[in-house]
Amino acid sequence: MKKGSTSRRCSCRNPATGTAYGTGCPKLSNRRHGAWSVLQELEPRQDGTRRRFRRSGFATAAQATDVLNKVRALMAIPEKDDRTGQLAISDLLEECAAANEPLPDYDETRRRFRVGEPLDPKTTVEEWLEEWLAGKKRLRPNGVKRYEVDIRVHLKPHLGHLRLDKLRVAHISRMFEAINEANIEITEQNAQRRAAADELKSIPWKGAENRVRREHLKAAIDRMPPFRRPTSLNTQPHIKATLRAALNVAIAQQRMPNFNPAEHVELLPGTKPKALIWTDERIARWEATGEKPSPVMVWTPEQTGRFLDHTESHRLRVMWRLIAFRGLRRGEGCGPRWVDHDYAGSSLAVATQLVQDGWEVIEGAPKTNSGIRVIALDKETNEDLKAHREQQERERAEWGDAWVETGRIFTEENGTLLHPGKVTDLFERLVAEAGLPPIRLHDLRHGAATLMLAAGVDVKVVSETLGHSDTRITRDIYQAVLDDLARAAAEAVVKLVPRAHRNPHPVAESSSEDIDQKLMRFSSRT
Repeated sequence: MKKGSTSRRCSCRNPATGTAYGTGCPKLSNRRHGAWSVLQELEPRQDGTRRRFRRSGFATAAQATDVLNKVRALMAIPEKDDRTGQLAISDLLEECAAANEPLPDYDETRRRFRVGEPLDPKTTVEEWLEEWLAGKKRLRPNGVKRYEVDIRVHLKPHLGHLRLDKLRVAHISRMFEAINEANIEITEQNAQRRAAADELKSIPWKGAENRVRREHLKAAIDRMPPFRRPTSLNTQPHIKATLRAALNVAIAQQRMPNFNPAEHVELLPGTKPKALIWTDERIARWEATGEKPSPVMVWTPEQTGRFLDHTESHRLRVMWRLIAFRGLRRGEGCGPRWVDHDYAGSSLAVATQLVQDGWEVIEGAPKTNSGIRVIALDKETNEDLKAHREQQERERAEWGDAWVETGRIFTEENGTLLHPGKVTDLFERLVAEAGLPPIRLHDLRHGAATLMLAAGVDVKVVSETLGHSDTRITRDIYQAVLDDLARAAAEAVVKLVPRAHRNPHPVAESSSEDIDQKLMRFSSRT
């Protein structure tokens, strides 16, 4: 390492020539005149060009010497024969001098050098999240999209400006506090806009005074923020999980200290929606208020039967049947291929699905590894699939050269792929036509689980049929249904024991048949 130097210079110029005096200024005899500067030769660049660390403006020689010693200490971190390390330290010092930034801390730089972390720790959270997301392109499109939404909507606005290595638990906690505060504001603004919209609907169209009121109210509504969806407590764990996964990779690549602050953030407890059955009482309340008792609603066996009867003549009736009885997800119901159907073995392999990327339909693997499975088929469904193939052959003949060969079991009439979004819209129309209480298409899958549980199928078999990775997931989602079955079982046990004297205070019979009785009756039939 070449020895550096310090010198005192000033900006005085020779009035006769106009050139700078430099070190020959006659006033330099005055110790307070001019300023001290530092010059240190750095490791030449890879192309061999020379470079130096320069810094000036020091009031005393001691200050300049102190900076020079720090520069030399940093340059001494790599071994003398470590050309790569010397280049890295020189790059760091060159950038520091060019930007006129403070010298990096010796101990931190030495630590980073030894463990292989980048010496320049200026990577922001936003820059790292973008780099991490770019490496996730091989994931399923829906998974990448969910990560992208978390990053774009929440993580970048709140944390993106912070340095990656300086991210702390407190920063992340404040982000979720801000999200919850924004939720309160969004809820209030949505309520104000909804109230104004309801008032607008109540104003008659006729009359000059009413027209003026309507115009004023419309203008007021236009000035209000649009309806927005709050970030629920159930969504926030996913935001945390996205950040935690990104930071784990940063730690593995030694881009930040070996501590993941996202692991130690506490969130407000959320509640996962429980599957509830459409009883007569719940239907009556829904008809009166328009509110569903739970986001996850399932039909009784009788209601499921009404839907299947209504769709008996529909060209996709076998798909509805598979979802209703075998619990396929939407994409799995749209995506099975004829090669996946084993007629002799009465089974169907779930090995692929159709998913939406925006509005584009693409093929992907099932949602999880446990989603790749083989499901058993009852005899009627197996025969229905055979009949459906014959129907598809007739459609192929009708379309001739215009037929699109996809190898799928369920297609449009010309053989093209089903669009999952259109299938959802079609399902909702069929439910309304059948006069049934509303459920989502995914709830038809929940209904299949309810039917299996009501029929006494072991929860492990139900879990495997649905493609859950663990029976705890199944129990968590269908706990309300399991509670209903437990009460029904308790009643059944009591009825098995003959008694000479019955309860002198019998409970009055309900005016409508409750779900326990329905489930018991269904279980006894099966």
